[in-house]
Amino acid sequence: MTELFAYTDGACSGNPGPGGWGVLMLARDGETVVKERTLRGGEPLTTNNRMELLAAISALEALARAAEITVVTDSAYVKNGVTTWIHGWKKNGWKTADRKPVKNDDLWKRLDEAQARHKVTWRWIKGHAGHAENERADELAREGMAPFKSR
Repeated sequence: MTELFAYTDGACSGNPGPGGWGVLMLARDGETVVKERTLRGGEPLTTNNRMELLAAISALEALARAAEITVVTDSAYVKNGVTTWIHGWKKNGWKTADRKPVKNDDLWKRLDEAQARHKVTWRWIKGHAGHAENERADELAREGMAPFKSR
């Protein structure tokens, strides 16, 4: 049975500063990679959290039809936000528990909409710990940031 994975990462040079996001999408049959797709992008002035969110959003929005997918992120912010915090934010009209506006609510809403079309399993892994797919996603994020660093 083929399983779909998206390894996502964001990068920022300064926070805020130029940033990039990257996604390594793999379709696997057991340990064998049957298909690979990469995505990347960036912005001239952004934050690391926004780039982490855009990586996850881009992975889910890239799927042409509903799918079962595991999104692997090294961002506890994304993982905790989408699996736990978002339920309270939505219930509170996109306000935090202390009634302050949710930061990056534009992207959280977009992620919520993107994941609603799919059956998503969210997995957190430690970043920069030698995980090959995460390292590749980090490379893609840095490539996405590159055009904005020289400005």
